[in-house]
Amino acid sequence: MPPLQFAPFSTLVSPAFWHKLTDLKIDVLKLSDDALPLTGSYTAGRGITDRETGAEVRVGVSKVTLGRGEEEGGARHAAGVTAVGSFKNFNTVEEFKALDKTRYFDEEAAKIWHSIHTTRSTTDLTRFFLITFADLKKYKYFYWFGFPAFVSKPNWEITEAGWQPVSTVLDLGQLDTISAHLRAQPTTPAFFLIKKAGDAVSVGRVEDYEEFFGVSATATATTEEHLIAFTDPSSSPTHPGWPLRNLLAYLRALHPAASSRVRVVRWRDADYVGGAGGGNGGYGHVASASGDPTPPKPGAVGWERNPQGKLGARVADLGPMMDPERLAAQAVDLNLKLMRWRILPGLDLERVKETRCLLLGAGTLGCYVARGLMGWGVRTITLLDSSTVSFSNPVRQPLFEFADCLDGGKPKAECAAAALKRVYPGINATGVNLSIPMPGHPVPKGQEAKVKEDVERLEKLFDEHDAVFLLMDSRESRWLPTVLGASKGKIVINAALGFDTFLVMRHGVRAKDVKGGAQRLGCYYCNDIVAPGDSLTDRTLDQMCTVTRPGLAPIASATAVELLTSLVQHPEGVHAPAPNPSTELAPTTSYAEQGGSVLGEVPHQIRGFLAQFRNLKLVGHGYDRCTGCAESVLEAYEKEGFDMLLKVFNDQKYLESLAGLDKLAEEGEAALEAVDWDEDGDGEDGDDF
Repeated sequence: MPPLQFAPFSTLVSPAFWHKLTDLKIDVLKLSDDALPLTGSYTAGRGITDRETGAEVRVGVSKVTLGRGEEEGGARHAAGVTAVGSFKNFNTVEEFKALDKTRYFDEEAAKIWHSIHTTRSTTDLTRFFLITFADLKKYKYFYWFGFPAFVSKPNWEITEAGWQPVSTVLDLGQLDTISAHLRAQPTTPAFFLIKKAGDAVSVGRVEDYEEFFGVSATATATTEEHLIAFTDPSSSPTHPGWPLRNLLAYLRALHPAASSRVRVVRWRDADYVGGAGGGNGGYGHVASASGDPTPPKPGAVGWERNPQGKLGARVADLGPMMDPERLAAQAVDLNLKLMRWRILPGLDLERVKETRCLLLGAGTLGCYVARGLMGWGVRTITLLDSSTVSFSNPVRQPLFEFADCLDGGKPKAECAAAALKRVYPGINATGVNLSIPMPGHPVPKGQEAKVKEDVERLEKLFDEHDAVFLLMDSRESRWLPTVLGASKGKIVINAALGFDTFLVMRHGVRAKDVKGGAQRLGCYYCNDIVAPGDSLTDRTLDQMCTVTRPGLAPIASATAVELLTSLVQHPEGVHAPAPNPSTELAPTTSYAEQGGSVLGEVPHQIRGFLAQFRNLKLVGHGYDRCTGCAESVLEAYEKEGFDMLLKVFNDQKYLESLAGLDKLAEEGEAALEAVDWDEDGDGEDGDDF
């Protein structure tokens, strides 16, 4: 009799699996190379008839479609056989290549053999495994499947008649009965038993072999009424599918006397079985050649061959197939998520990503802050500015170029937002051309409606964002955003430049929102004893331009961005207390253990001195007579709205009176008058100096 030959599995891996592997590697596995469970499926092979020639064409649908379990879109479905397996991803391609593959394969095969003898379940007979290396920079995935199948010695043989149409042993009525039984199961079984009794037929589990067939453990053979069936993934008319190998090994191991000769049905569903034509089903009589039928542990084969027909790994290159914008999004997230592998496992990147940032000012500071936020994965950035790009801007402001200066210059905010989208199309960047009303800059009667509209638009922008950066050129332009930020409870980050010095600070919450026992942190105006006024009129050229050392703005901008991210990571958020000024340095990983941000300290103010290449961390307490965050100012704004703001714009003295600074001046003068100056000197020459 000719030897029985088998058709190996041929895998088909959905691109969605590689996307899931990417997410799994970055977010869950990280540096772990532990084996994980995997679920796959295969379907029965089929044949179709060519409509033009009438010839039968065999369609190879032997496949494994992968998913990481049912909860993640696994490939389990009623029309396919579910197969369980394992998955192991290596951290480097060198580890992937250096794996002792013979040993690894034998260990996986041993699990199947152990399962046969311990649980007697057929579930592991279709067990498979997958080893991979994912190059997430290039989106190339090296992978190799193994389908361990035991080698029978002596070999199995098939009678000279070979594989016959299944209709030679089962009529259409019996096939319909079997099909109905199988379709009633949650999933298509990989293996099952068929017992004929006249025209009737019944279906049983392979695990119930002796009970179902009514034979003893010492029975030497089954009758013609007893059939062993399996769902056959092979479409070949002469070579049955790979699962039959392990089914025969299972029978020889557990029922050696009764399985020397077996009648096998290659099941491909009754819907595809023709009557006299034979269809796709198959029936054959196979036997084991003479020899020892029960080796202690048979060898196994089953590495999948690559497309060149050689034993070797395959490569899935998804780079050319992927949407470039999606590639960019995954690449942006990749570098950030790598921080959590070794350095900062507790880093909450989603919290940073979801922070909606409003940048007031699209100049030198605004451009650098926007790029820094993008680097941290922030997806929503709105820039606000009222000026246009001038010829002096592109060399200092990285979101602009020479072409933006032509024809009078493009609006800065809109131009910067467009540049961000060119850098990364996935960013939700918006430019708003708007002028912020300021104290000390009176509003003409004819402009009040327009200014009110601008204020309302600015208020809406504050409502739509979580963090606000004050990056403007003048001191008074920061007043209205300071009031809005305090009133609406927003994170406010302030950055200001001198020639070789900078200030970066976060505003504290308003007095009534301070948590019990905490010290209120001040805002940009808490050290002032006068209200902000007009600083833009009557300026020389060097005062009209931002004259700073070119490297200062990137340093201040980066500091402002890092201050925001540290604050967002702090468990108390905007209420985070400021650390005491100290020169002591501590490891970054220790801050979270002390109840702070995982990124380190969250200072109140950082003052940088470029001439000395040093920074100072300072704490400024909130002032109850501050023109920007005093409760009297905030309550007046919340009660009167634009009417109160209009008074501030038109009259500097009104704001000082509202905050109580006028009384402070009076108190100071009264104190001076109350001093008893000693005008008579005690020295011999009457001179104390």
